This record gives sequence, C-alpha cells and structure tokens, in this order.
Amino acid sequence: MARKKRRKEEKGGAGWLATYGDMVTLLLTFFVLLFAFSSIDVEKFKKMMVSFQGALGVLDGGKSLQEDPLPYGGSSGYDAGEERRQTQSTFQVDRELRSFLKDQEMEQDVSVIVDQRGVTVSLSDQLLFPLGGVDIRPEGKRLLAKLGEFLKGRIPALAVEGHTDDRPLRGGPYRDNWGLSAIRAAIVASYLVDAAGISPSIVQAVGYGPFRPVVPNDSDENRSRNRRVDLVILSKYPKQ
Repeated sequence: MARKKRRKEEKGGAGWLATYGDMVTLLLTFFVLLFAFSSIDVEKFKKMMVSFQGALGVLDGGKSLQEDPLPYGGSSGYDAGEERRQTQSTFQVDRELRSFLKDQEMEQDVSVIVDQRGVTVSLSDQLLFPLGGVDIRPEGKRLLAKLGEFLKGRIPALAVEGHTDDRPLRGGPYRDNWGLSAIRAAIVASYLVDAAGISPSIVQAVGYGPFRPVVPNDSDENRSRNRRVDLVILSKYPKQ
C-alpha cells in the first residue's frame, strides 16, 4: 500500500512541475515583450501606424486594399511590401522638408501635415495671389521656386489642390469658386513644372472650391485660412 501511495505522489508531483514550467515560460515571454517595447524605434512605429491607416492587409508580400482619397475616388490593390517602402520615403521627405523650411526661414509661410495620403504643404492664398486674382505674387513665385527645387527628383507624385472660402464671386471670368480654385491650382502646377523643373508626368491639378475647408467659414480669419493651395506629396503614384 505504501508503495502505491508513493507512486501516486510522484505522478502528482510531475504534473505540478509541468504547470510550474509553463508559468515560468510565460513570465519569460512577458518580460521579453516588455523589453522589446522599451526599445521601440519611434520612427518605425509611426511608419507602421500610417501603413495601418486605411489598409486591410498587413502581411509582407500580400495584397492590401486602401481607399484612394484622390478626387477620382475608388480603391486600388498594391503590394504591401511596396507600400511600406513608399511610406518610409514619405517620412524621409517630411523630415527633410521641415529641415529645409527651417533653414530657408519659411516656416511661418507654410504648414506641413503628414497623413496616409502623404505630406501636405499648405500655402495661403494671401501669399500666392491677390484677392480674387490668379496672377502669382513675386514673393509667391520665390517660395514656389524654392519648394519646387527641393521637391524635384525626390517625390513619386504631386497633387496641386486649390481651395476657396464660401463667399460667392462677384463677376469675373471664372464664374464661381470652382473655376477660381481650379485655375489657381493649374497655374501653380504649371509654374512648378516650368520654373522648378518638376516632371509634368507626376503632377496633377484639381480645384475643390469651398467644399473642403480646414475650419468652418464663420469668420474672416477662418475664411482666410480656407483660401489656400495645397501641395500634396503623394505616398504613391496616382492611378493611370
């Protein structure tokens, strides 16, 4: 009887050791995970977050669908590994662009935003055009020339987007804000191609009128912020 009792105790002891071993393994895994988070690369984390925004697939070499926010709408499929490389290029352009603007003392003239589309450089219409006009001011030409020289050869695609406030036009050849925003975008795009040498094959121009404001059109100050031209450095080539 004593021998049988010892055998039962040995079997029970073996089971307890297996549970203990599992617990130790889980604790080790947990601490390894904590160590990995403590040494995370901030830039890589940002790139990862941007790649997740609007993306459904995350596996290397797989296909991912992302909603295309360009005015043409729709969605397109592309290789997930390719998108990751383009996202890295976007962040590199963002860092170099901010450094360039600081060196040129142009930080007060433009604002820079990064999202899943790419890098948006926003220029106020007061800097570029007279009120209701389409002839680029001399200071606007100097700014565009410097930006164009910096962007030339660095970017995969550029969308020039014109915006206005909600006040209707009073006469003039452009009829309404749609026409004014479109012609301003086209003029800026043409200047970047002609004066700065950006390839026309990667440039597109579009006017949005008053329908994509950054702030509500409820004051003169807000309306002046909404009157702008955005240079959107796209993170991937536009659809053909």
